[in-house]
Amino acid sequence: MSERPNKPEPVVLPPIPAKRYFTIGEVSDLCGVKPHVLRYWEQEFTQLKPVKRRGNRRYYQHHEVLLIRRIRELLYEQGFTISGARNRLDGRGHDMASANEAELPPAAPAVDIEMVRAELLDILALLKHGSSSVA
Repeated sequence: MSERPNKPEPVVLPPIPAKRYFTIGEVSDLCGVKPHVLRYWEQEFTQLKPVKRRGNRRYYQHHEVLLIRRIRELLYEQGFTISGARNRLDGRGHDMASANEAELPPAAPAVDIEMVRAELLDILALLKHGSSSVA
């Protein structure tokens, strides 16, 4: 994959607050992506499954915000297509790595560790407060 001539500068995104769920508006602000793009990405990336509650409102967890940031980086900063980004996230796109990407730390382990951490924190909260606070 050759470099694009007008490669955009990486965007500095705000820190992700320590909370359990984020609305689509909050995720939009945290990731620099419009809400309609997030809804579209849900159709394209099977790993992205926000919880839907009353009125079909979406609530994203911490690991999903990290995943969205990774998708954004692949599409907007590294120039991958949707299909290429999907393959990269599934672990099938390693042969497409450019020299610049080789310098970056692998993203999959960080996402997996954060997902496990978030799920463990959710379990801990359930054990502390009982299951009545879920839903």
